[in-house]
Amino acid sequence: MNTNNHAQNNVITAYKDAPARTVDAGGVTYAYRELGPKGGIPVVFFVHLAATLDNWDPRIIDPIAQNRHVITFDNRGVGASTGSVPDSVEAMADDAYTFIKALGFDTIDIFSFSLGGMIAQALVVKHPELVRKLVLTGTGPKGGKDIDKVVGTTYYDILRATLTRQDPKEFLFFNRNATGKPAARAFVNRLKERTADRDADIKTKAFRTQLKAIQKWGRSAPDDLSKITQPTLIANGDNDRMVPSILSEDLHRRIKDSELIIYPDSGHGGIFQYHQKFAPVAVEFLAR
Repeated sequence: MNTNNHAQNNVITAYKDAPARTVDAGGVTYAYRELGPKGGIPVVFFVHLAATLDNWDPRIIDPIAQNRHVITFDNRGVGASTGSVPDSVEAMADDAYTFIKALGFDTIDIFSFSLGGMIAQALVVKHPELVRKLVLTGTGPKGGKDIDKVVGTTYYDILRATLTRQDPKEFLFFNRNATGKPAARAFVNRLKERTADRDADIKTKAFRTQLKAIQKWGRSAPDDLSKITQPTLIANGDNDRMVPSILSEDLHRRIKDSELIIYPDSGHGGIFQYHQKFAPVAVEFLAR
């Protein structure tokens, strides 16, 4: 079970310093990190395609961790978590539920990005009692138009990045223009701020299985998102090539009373490009 190695008056609020922990549940050892003050409802972060614990932008996490208990985790078969990656988003949501219950939580807030937002939707549809608030960024609904095309876009941008010796996220998350390129480099550099005890990279087989799960999600019949009554904040850039921006508007229409922010001149990683604007909005939304 998780243990707290630091006193409450010496709370870690910088993600680069968050201790790595593990918890065993359902035959899987889940790797996770936690920071921020303990107590109250935790904010659990659901990460994107191919991502591990090291892929969260500290400029998003750190402001939230000032006043909230924050938990990030590797889903089954990813990074330092054991087992095999499931081939459906719904099964990933089942694993997330197993992990959260293993930590002893009955109520959480969710912050999600991309594939993480799909997993979050599947989780809240199946276990609405677990989730108090929902932040969905860079994501789309089950059966959303063109989500299944993410596979081709991803492989194309990985090839472009390989040929230019850059991080694929610079192509996948940001516009290739005078605004996007510097924002992309700054984001990638922020991900390197943690130097000790870094996570294992995702394995190729696990990455391909995740892509198949996203494709299946995009080609499936939609869930009834009118059942989601939790306060929901939706955000994206206006030029998301991975999960088309129009799908954020689709989510907004389907989820009653949800709030929508679309950032200009930005892509899939719009919340990272505009972290100085978005982080305070997320903090305020989660604090209500």
